[in-house]
Amino acid sequence: MAKAAEKDLTSIGPRSRKRFINRELSWLAFNERVLEEAMNERHPVLERLRFLSISGTNLDEFFMVRVAGLRAQLRAGVTSLSQDGRRPSRQFRQVNNRAMELMVRQQETWQFLKEELADHGIAVVHPSDLDEEAQLWLDDHFTHEIFPVLTPLAADPAHPFPFIPNGGTSLALSLRRADGVSMSALLPLPNQMPRFIRLPGRPKKPTFVTVEDVICRHLDSLFPGFEVEEAEHFRILRDSDVEIEEKAEDLLLEFESLVKRRRRGSAISLRVSSFMSKEMRDSIIKELHIQEENVFQASGLVGIGDLSELIVSERPDLLFEPFTPRFPERIRGFDGDHFAAIRAKDLLVHHPYESFDVVVQFVRQAARDPDVVAIKQTLYRTSDDSPIVGDLVEAAESGKNVTALIELKARFDEEANVRLARKMEAAGVHVVYGVIDLKTHAKMSLVVRREGGTLRSYAHFGTGNYHPDNARVYTDLSYFTCDPELCRDAARVFNYTTGYGHPDQLDKLVVAPFLLRDTLIRLIDGEIEHAEAGRPATIWAKLNAIADGKIIDTLYRASGA
Repeated sequence: MAKAAEKDLTSIGPRSRKRFINRELSWLAFNERVLEEAMNERHPVLERLRFLSISGTNLDEFFMVRVAGLRAQLRAGVTSLSQDGRRPSRQFRQVNNRAMELMVRQQETWQFLKEELADHGIAVVHPSDLDEEAQLWLDDHFTHEIFPVLTPLAADPAHPFPFIPNGGTSLALSLRRADGVSMSALLPLPNQMPRFIRLPGRPKKPTFVTVEDVICRHLDSLFPGFEVEEAEHFRILRDSDVEIEEKAEDLLLEFESLVKRRRRGSAISLRVSSFMSKEMRDSIIKELHIQEENVFQASGLVGIGDLSELIVSERPDLLFEPFTPRFPERIRGFDGDHFAAIRAKDLLVHHPYESFDVVVQFVRQAARDPDVVAIKQTLYRTSDDSPIVGDLVEAAESGKNVTALIELKARFDEEANVRLARKMEAAGVHVVYGVIDLKTHAKMSLVVRREGGTLRSYAHFGTGNYHPDNARVYTDLSYFTCDPELCRDAARVFNYTTGYGHPDQLDKLVVAPFLLRDTLIRLIDGEIEHAEAGRPATIWAKLNAIADGKIIDTLYRASGA
């Protein structure tokens, strides 16, 4: 078997497109691995549910961006081949078919986990299965918490089919009045409304019902005088792969407009209940101008990503054991003084095994240190309540020179980044948005401090984002230094992104898109020369993804050597 695999690899010549894996199919394979973790019986059941939910939200984003991008190529008549030799039409068919298979597996996994959750005392039930006391509580909850925010919408020539926002879930209804008059209607579910309603008073045995089941129980109060003949729910995903106008006069306003346009993008995927009649499904398809091939009939839950709401903290026995990351001992040894610890020696920190608090405290110390005169910071993704943003605001308000480079093109975080930008600008932070035709992916902090009559700089370089929550689960590296050349290079990169002055030289940093690819190829070629000369030759790489054809081909050559 090993020899057969070796033969397959050697048959992939330097000109064969088989040497590349399709980017979209590769991503689906990754999400299939996420789903496999939901079936891993070595994991606690609520963590398996979390993996299932993640696979659902991942797949939604995939449709909104990657599948939408393929659709755009088809509309534009693009016929060029991808690196792996596929035209957009072929990619779209293969991706759509595989995604549909993945959604079937998600539904099967949910049915399996639902039974296992029930075995552990966590139940998702229909309201009719509850006792009278619980049903009375649900009725009261509907009256006071759900009914006021619902808007029933008739669908007829006088009431055109309403706009359903991206990610929106709605009930489609077929109604008949006592005099025989029939009517179609829609009932959009507000996005702010929880999908699962938890019944009170059951801390060790949580019981949930879906909000749509509760609403269906009270349709007579929403459509008085009508009998419900059919009530099924559906969910729509819209094209979110929006492009910015590179000549925009105000990039912040452009992105505020972009976020609004995303909600109104063309329909890219429709998920419907498998119990929905053909007549109702055909009517929705027609109104949304969506093709049948982009419709998925869910046998269970429409909206797998919502299952994260069922992960309850009261059952720690069904979750992973909590992990407490270590805090770097060197900083403890200097009584928490990051600057003194970094002056003693450069510091490398491995997250999440070592705490991300070291990064947060580095920025906080800089913000509150009276000897710090300037802070420069990149922000790609961070939390709405980011302590780092709060510290930058505090530093600016205390008179320090603070610059924040916010990447507005961080997909699906654009709206949050716009809010953070407004907040920091109001506090006096110099906010810039990077280079308009590039994406700023570098993670850097630069602190300039007055020490003994001179200025010394301290830098943090990271592979992750300045997001405290993500840092608890993602593996990343943080590097702290006061090396003059590295800090000077960091200042040059900041100056380029704020002023567009191309750095004449960088002493130690290598930055894309100017030198990074060429440098990596040169380093790989060096290892190839070592191997061919009989010397030890090794390549270690930590990657989020790799799609660059030249780098892939160079790695193939290295493997062959």
